[in-house]
Amino acid sequence: MSFSSLECLIDEKQPVYTLAQALCEAQRCLFCFDPPCVKACPTEIDIPKFISKIASKNIIGAAQSILSANILGHSCAKVCPVEVLCAKACVYHDRGELPIEIGRLQFFATSQAIEKFLAPDLLGAAKARTGKKIALIGAGPASVAAGAMLALNGHQAVIFDKKNFIGGLNSAGIAPYKLKHEEALREIRWLSSLGLEFCLGKEIAEEAHALEQDYDALFMGIGLGEDKRLMISGADGPSVYGACSLIEKIKTQKNFSLGNIKRAHIIGGGNTALDLAQELRLLGVDYVALHYRRDEPDMSGYAHELSAARKLGVHVWLNSEISKIIHEDAELKGFYTQEGQLVESDLLALAIGQSHVVKISKYFSSISYDARGLIQVDPKTHRTLNPKIWAAGDCVNGGKEVVNAVAEAKIAVKSMLAYLAEV
Repeated sequence: MSFSSLECLIDEKQPVYTLAQALCEAQRCLFCFDPPCVKACPTEIDIPKFISKIASKNIIGAAQSILSANILGHSCAKVCPVEVLCAKACVYHDRGELPIEIGRLQFFATSQAIEKFLAPDLLGAAKARTGKKIALIGAGPASVAAGAMLALNGHQAVIFDKKNFIGGLNSAGIAPYKLKHEEALREIRWLSSLGLEFCLGKEIAEEAHALEQDYDALFMGIGLGEDKRLMISGADGPSVYGACSLIEKIKTQKNFSLGNIKRAHIIGGGNTALDLAQELRLLGVDYVALHYRRDEPDMSGYAHELSAARKLGVHVWLNSEISKIIHEDAELKGFYTQEGQLVESDLLALAIGQSHVVKISKYFSSISYDARGLIQVDPKTHRTLNPKIWAAGDCVNGGKEVVNAVAEAKIAVKSMLAYLAEV
């Protein structure tokens, strides 16, 4: 059962394949010699290889192929936008046919493996302990992936997070119809059998100097900051949420309720806005609308997500900006558009981005930031200017996919292993 009762009300968009379904889909693959799907995968999973293993009923072997390239291959199978990555590159598009369901095949294989084997049994036992300790700041996908890879190589990986749950974006920020909170936790608990350690509910600011002194290396996977707010009247009133904050409440707070919400409006045109819009419709909100300040081609959200939202009945208001939010008797009544139109609303969510990394340079020495407030790293190693500190994920790339965080963690870990072998 999911951690959140409200999240339980939402069914998964793509249930896991049965064996018969997986075999049927796997046998469609053409097993290309120079597969474009592999080139489109940030972690370079050998997709034809794992699909051929499924086709021959070697399901565990398929999972091993996946996880050797992407240690978070289980959750990535659900949360990756395959429509713009591997599946988009599938050669079946050239034939006017549906692409291979790569994500669903990947989830089928990894689900079978995680259910039957502990991580060391599937990935190989960790190397002998080296006595080296690495502190990883933030318990999201980048840190979990890096920590698991470091643990496999015999290092002690300790992951710190200020929140009281593990998983970061994977467990708190993914729409429930894609990945449930408990499924994300299940993957991390499985990886924890490699020897990962977690220190939760802990602000690291006061201990930053001690961490630098006590650990052989540090990894920053701290994600992004809080939801951005609109600087207009009423923006801080009741029933006005940051979109990421609202998704997190739906996924992780047992007693959270939307109440008697009939009309919900979301400001923004990105993937977070589209995810939340679909989520609210699936939770039974009668009227859900997106307000985007430009034309549809300018929206940063994926076209397939916009299409899915519209199919669920989400309304899209283009060239729409709001100027003032109205509350009466501590209740949200609605808002005015720039044209002066009063729009009634019971809930307003702001999906206009997240603040970039809170400056931690005063806590950790020699970390620099770019003009956007993101941690600067050498792209070939993901090492910061501090020779003991590496960084990856949203705090570096500004907010990409989970698979990008894993790909960057792989680069960082390769560099970290070389460094740790010398110190």
